[in-house]
Amino acid sequence: MTDVTSGRSADTLSRPFTVRGLTSRNRIAMAPMTRQFSPNGVPGQDVADYYARRAAGGVGLIITEGTYVNHPSAGTSDRVPRFHGEDALAGWAGVADSVHRAGGAIVPQLWHVGVTRAEGAPPVVDAEPVGPSGISLKGEPKGRAMTQKDLDDVIAAFADAAATAERLGFDGAELHGAHGYLIDQFLWSGSNHRTDAYGGSLVSRTRFAAEIVAACRAAVSDSFPLFFRLSQWKMDSYDAKLARTPEELDALLTPLAEAGVDVFHASTRRYWLPEFDGSDLNLAGWMKKISGRPTVTVGSVGLDGDFFGAFRGNGSAVTGVEQLLSRLERDEFDMVAVGRALIADPEWAEKTLGGRTGDITPFAAEMLSVLR
Repeated sequence: MTDVTSGRSADTLSRPFTVRGLTSRNRIAMAPMTRQFSPNGVPGQDVADYYARRAAGGVGLIITEGTYVNHPSAGTSDRVPRFHGEDALAGWAGVADSVHRAGGAIVPQLWHVGVTRAEGAPPVVDAEPVGPSGISLKGEPKGRAMTQKDLDDVIAAFADAAATAERLGFDGAELHGAHGYLIDQFLWSGSNHRTDAYGGSLVSRTRFAAEIVAACRAAVSDSFPLFFRLSQWKMDSYDAKLARTPEELDALLTPLAEAGVDVFHASTRRYWLPEFDGSDLNLAGWMKKISGRPTVTVGSVGLDGDFFGAFRGNGSAVTGVEQLLSRLERDEFDMVAVGRALIADPEWAEKTLGGRTGDITPFAAEMLSVLR
């Protein structure tokens, strides 16, 4: 396999990345992946060790799994970590400290699942699923449409979580606006049928997200960066599109950038696929070109199959990253988020940077059942 330590490609992957007060020692991030190893929503020492191993293995920036903000309808499992409550926050402080001692930077991903919440599920079993219009991602009646008070409460919950992340010593925060969860439910016409100021045109559908970003920006210091994860696809609707043209993507990104997003994280299933006809730029490349903000790319990095195969019990073989390095070298995007490859091998970053790709452990689906 290609020795990526030679030539400009290695230099490009190894160079530091800085945004506001956050500096990653290289361009490799760990992608957020829900693991459900936090009983009662509290991340323990095993979770801290899990993230610290990746930092010790060369990852520059850890983006944690999604963590529930403090709103009754935010979550749908009592094994997914929450970002509120004394015990959970003490656990997260330990995670941040462990990652820092291993040489990495770390940001929590702040999350509200919205109408995808299962009826009667923990952590708040009697909380009703809420969303923009009281319909599921399939367009069927579910939960209820959010009132203005609901909107205000959720905005405040995200802002409080961002401020808490800074207080606990995290290096920034990421807002989960992808994959058909609450923020994305407002962005997508398929789930947002509102007729008030939060629905209708694409720009109007960004209002809720922009208000969350602005509230978070006001709640933290100037040195604390905000990431925003965005996707076209949704769970159960993989062909969904927020923006079908660069012009529509511009209309979507501009209000978010103006509200205070520092970095856009473009979630795709395969990073090498072009987003729009007439250009080989992927979604992260278009986001950077349009917004002028740094971007993170993700999607089957270093593996030959996308992550949906893992849920069917499929493994993935290790692949080279030459195309990724070429794109990074020409500044199509600024950072590369790695998911399942880092579940399989905590030293993926160190091995890749050192040209030892032949030593990387391939991904197997059974690895999802343990935290290692």
